[in-house]
Amino acid sequence: MLLDRPTTLDEEDARLLVRHDDEAMRALYRRYERRLYGFGHRLLGNEGLAEELVQESFTRLWQSARRFDAGRGTVRGLLFTIARRVAADLLRRPSSRAFAPELAEPGAFEARADEILLAVTVRDAMMSLSPAHREVLELIYDEDLKLGEIACKLDVPLGTVKTRAFYALRAMRDALRDRGFDE
Repeated sequence: MLLDRPTTLDEEDARLLVRHDDEAMRALYRRYERRLYGFGHRLLGNEGLAEELVQESFTRLWQSARRFDAGRGTVRGLLFTIARRVAADLLRRPSSRAFAPELAEPGAFEARADEILLAVTVRDAMMSLSPAHREVLELIYDEDLKLGEIACKLDVPLGTVKTRAFYALRAMRDALRDRGFDE
């Protein structure tokens, strides 16, 4: 008996979107609503607009589901592209202008959206790591500690810290690659 090979998250998302039924869309919503909300909140600076961004993004995803082509990209990529467009639409809407952040340059909105999307993706990738690996990376990058200092702080051998750092970086690279960020 042949076992089905494990599917990637992107393949599973594509199958759900192509199914185009209520249950599949609920699964996609549960998977991405918090990330979209965080993206919208950081970009728009308002909870109500962020909630509206999530709802409108999923509505547009639902409407475009039949045209989705997995060969051209991922559902996650499509959803965040839609969300970026929705955010721009919300900022242009007259009733939203009081909440719009000041953006001086014409391309500033797109640059800010890309920056926020990258930060959300990196945070999501970090959260996918084991607690021990995440802790070592946070101490290296957030607290700017050397490996010897981390060993003292965690009260573990230096070799253990080196091994955790090596595997943490490898796991982080894989997690980012799974989320569409190649080296």
